[in-house]
Parts: sequence; structure tokens; C-alpha cells
Amino acid sequence: MVAVGYLAGLGSETRSAALDSIQQGLDRQSDGLEAIQNEAELKLQALTINLAELQARMTRLDALGEHLAAMADLGDGEFDFSQPPAMGGPLAGEFSVDFSSLDLTSEVDSFESRLADREHQLDVLGSLFMNRKLDEQSWLSGQPVTKGWISSPYGLRKDPFTGRRAMHNGIDFASKEGADVLAVAAGVVTWAGREPGYGNMVEVSHGDGVITRYSHNKQNLVEPGDLVRKGEPIALVGSTGR
Repeated sequence: MVAVGYLAGLGSETRSAALDSIQQGLDRQSDGLEAIQNEAELKLQALTINLAELQARMTRLDALGEHLAAMADLGDGEFDFSQPPAMGGPLAGEFSVDFSSLDLTSEVDSFESRLADREHQLDVLGSLFMNRKLDEQSWLSGQPVTKGWISSPYGLRKDPFTGRRAMHNGIDFASKEGADVLAVAAGVVTWAGREPGYGNMVEVSHGDGVITRYSHNKQNLVEPGDLVRKGEPIALVGSTGR
């Protein structure tokens, strides 16, 4: 009876050890699942934040695109920034373990693709604006002084020095001495110096054989090779030369 009791007791201890081993294994699995769950929640949170940032960026790009398209007076449908960006994913703070929500990855990829398309449209729109700006800069318009009047127009006139009728190949503007002389279009300075009969003179090339000359200056402010913008001061009003 003693031997039987000993064997029975040994069997009980063995079962207890087995149960402890199983429990430890379950605990390890539980810890592993919890770690996986935490990692999934962190990834889901990061994806949701990324998606929200992309959505905000898309909204700003759409607003800018619509504004620029309106300014450029482009036809309807040529640049469509009015389509709202897609919405998706869990709300902020809702990070329950739902592994189907990891489809956010593909949604983020899709959003990034649409965002790239918006940015491409803006690049094209920017190029259009740049070309229009260049056209505006190179187009001759306005007058070379902000305040003044035409004192001698182009054409036949009575020469102020000889009193005889002669061809006047320019337009004279009267303005306050020392006032800015402005370029009437963008271009490259091809000459800046003193020229007989013209006094201090600046010559600007605007391309395609078009040049403008600004004569009788009190002082030239630019040198050959300088790039000038439309409306930029290039000399000071004076009365040098003939």
C-alpha cells in the first residue's frame, strides 16, 4: 500500500509539472500575441497619421490649384482640382485590433499616387504661368518714365538745332532730371556708354531683332551684359548729347 501511494503521488506531481509547462507555454504565446497586437496598433496608428497628413496636403494643393487655374482663366476641365480627396481608415483614437484595417497601406499608396498627379498638374500650371510671365516681360509696353510726357514724338519735326524739318527716329519724354529711366521690356544690355549726338545711352536687346535705346541720360546705371527686367531702372533722366 505504501508503494502504491508513492506511485500515485508521483503521478500527481508529474501532471502538475505538465500543467505548469503548458501554462508557461500559453503565457509565452499570450505575451507574443500581445506584442504582435501592440505592433499592429502602432503601425495602424502611423498609417492613419500618414493618411491624415496626405489628405491635408492634398486639400492645400487643391485649393492652390483652383486659385491658380482661376487666375490663369483656364477652361473648365483642363485642370480639375475640384474633386475631393478620398476619405478612409479608422477615426483618430480607434485602433482596435482589426487586421483588415491594415488595408490602409494600399489606401495610402493610392493617395500618394493621386497626390503625385495633383503635383504634376501644378507643375504644368506653373510652367504656363512662367511662359505667360516671360511673354509679359518681353512685350514692349508703357513708357520709360513713371512721371512725364512726350515732348517730341516719332516722325518729321522741326529740328531744335537747325530749325529745318527733319526725321526724328525716336520719342522724347520730358521728366524731372535725375528721375529713373525704366526698361520698357526685359532684355540684355548690349551697349552702355556715351554716343555722339545721343549723350549717355543704353541699348537693350529684347530678342528677335528688337532693341530699344535710351538716350540723353544723366547717368547710365547698367553695363553691357546685364540682364534687366521690365520696369527696372537702367539710367537717370538727363539732357546729355544733342
